[in-house]
Amino acid sequence: MHNFKNLTTVSNSSLVALPFHAHNPSNSSKNKALVETLHNTEVKELPNLSVNLLERRITCMTVPAIVEAVHTACVTGQKITLANYNVHSFNLSMQLPWFYEFLQNSEIAHCDSVGIIKAIGYMGLDLPIEYRASYTLLMPKILEKCNEKGLSVFLLGAKPEVLDTAIKRLKQQYPRVNFSGHHGYFEKGDTKQNEAIIKQINQANPNVLIVGMGMPIQEKWVSQHRSSLHVNAIMLGGAIIDRLAGVVSDCPRLISNVGLEWLYRLSQEPKRLAVRYLLGNPAFVLSRLA
Repeated sequence: MHNFKNLTTVSNSSLVALPFHAHNPSNSSKNKALVETLHNTEVKELPNLSVNLLERRITCMTVPAIVEAVHTACVTGQKITLANYNVHSFNLSMQLPWFYEFLQNSEIAHCDSVGIIKAIGYMGLDLPIEYRASYTLLMPKILEKCNEKGLSVFLLGAKPEVLDTAIKRLKQQYPRVNFSGHHGYFEKGDTKQNEAIIKQINQANPNVLIVGMGMPIQEKWVSQHRSSLHVNAIMLGGAIIDRLAGVVSDCPRLISNVGLEWLYRLSQEPKRLAVRYLLGNPAFVLSRLA
């Protein structure tokens, strides 16, 4: 039997645990009522949902809700980590125990793809598409909020020349944000290099740290050094710095909305992404059917 162990709704900082079993007839009326409520609710009012999908906790939040969570962390001096679930990260969580623990322990592990939304729907909870918070949709809103509030952002990752291009473009687009960064081409296991980079980050005193070194390298680096980082929000962004630099184009929304962003990205970077998508996607489907 496929099932969620529980479904938790988060509203006004309170937790209300609701038992949820996709194929349990006794819960069907409650499930239908919840789905109907979600689909009849305005986007800005959609509740945050913590959903267990095959024992993986996915924080289903809209883009505005995530932006607000980041802003709240910045103004209150908190430290939060924003990981994300897409098909690739879900597969990695099945293969790497430490990666699974990292996602489970992150304050937010939001839904990054239509594939995850569909998997949750297959298990019995039909979520609105607004719960998909891909970086294509999320990053511009995060940067707009940072620009509005005059916050600071540090970019870690990409090639040196790509990073420089990204920062130059971002400064033009968001003039009130204090941008700084360091490329991702350093020895991740070198203690001195890591100490120097962490010192650089902390001296910049950023509100938001965007780590774009690809999965699972970026998650491993953050898991090892999170306690030493003096930042408010750590965001795991994959190839986001390449996209901010214009090296890799964002997927058109019409393609993304029908769940084919993976195909678009594969066409853009076939050598890098062939194994991830051509083998990873079928593996993900099989894990749902097991």
